[in-house]
Amino acid sequence: MGRGVKVGGGIGGGLILLIAALLGVNPALLEGLTGGAGTPDQSQGTAPACKTGADADARLDCRITGTVNSLNAFWPAYLKDYGVQYPQPKTIIFDNGVSTGCGTASSAVGPFYCPADTTAYFDPGFFQELVDRFGSSGGPLAQEYVVAHEFGHHVQNVLGYLDRAQQDPQGPESGAVRSELQADCYAGLWVRHASTQAGPDGQPFLEPITQQDLNDALSAASAVGDDRIQKAATGRVSPEAWTHGSSEQRQKWFYTGYQSGDINQCDTFSAANL
Repeated sequence: MGRGVKVGGGIGGGLILLIAALLGVNPALLEGLTGGAGTPDQSQGTAPACKTGADADARLDCRITGTVNSLNAFWPAYLKDYGVQYPQPKTIIFDNGVSTGCGTASSAVGPFYCPADTTAYFDPGFFQELVDRFGSSGGPLAQEYVVAHEFGHHVQNVLGYLDRAQQDPQGPESGAVRSELQADCYAGLWVRHASTQAGPDGQPFLEPITQQDLNDALSAASAVGDDRIQKAATGRVSPEAWTHGSSEQRQKWFYTGYQSGDINQCDTFSAANL
């Protein structure tokens, strides 16, 4: 689950059904993502074009592509209001293993963001693992949350927060935990705006969010809480070893971002109570 520091931020230590289904995204958001697969020294290439909702229903890479491109459309405009320029990160979809600026990673790491090469990495197999192994909902917003969380780490990198995780890497009040909870908050913030504000073509990135959609995202956030993972693995909870926060905390901060839509409300580093 990528709980080490070498690969930067990960979802648990380390989408969407498009158009006609639930969280529809415009077809224009489905093209232009770098992909890689296979061994760590696998060369990168351009994934086959993803153009329709049917593509996203059939292919997880197309679901990830639509999510990534909508995030890259949202964050530049949002941060511009704060005088911050958003350099677009790279995204690589891989299978088995991948070579990164943070070192070589296997599929066991799960999704992660590497600040050294400003790239988000996604192994599609993780999304089923999230359901089968960690008990998350398999709903579309649960998958969206994973992608948006990793892009939250890129936003932290842009704003200068990400290094704090490395300086204080473990414990219930640590910089690492605060960093992960802030990325959860950023993911919720994006969902709020993506479903309510028009994108470049005049249409919102996502269809209106239902309570079931929110339940799906909160289920995913809970599934990757430190306490839940520790309990499943060892039968006990050890807060002194936390790096990502509890299930309750991860749900709380995702919902804070979603409810407020305000990046200032995501300052976990100044929060007295996580």
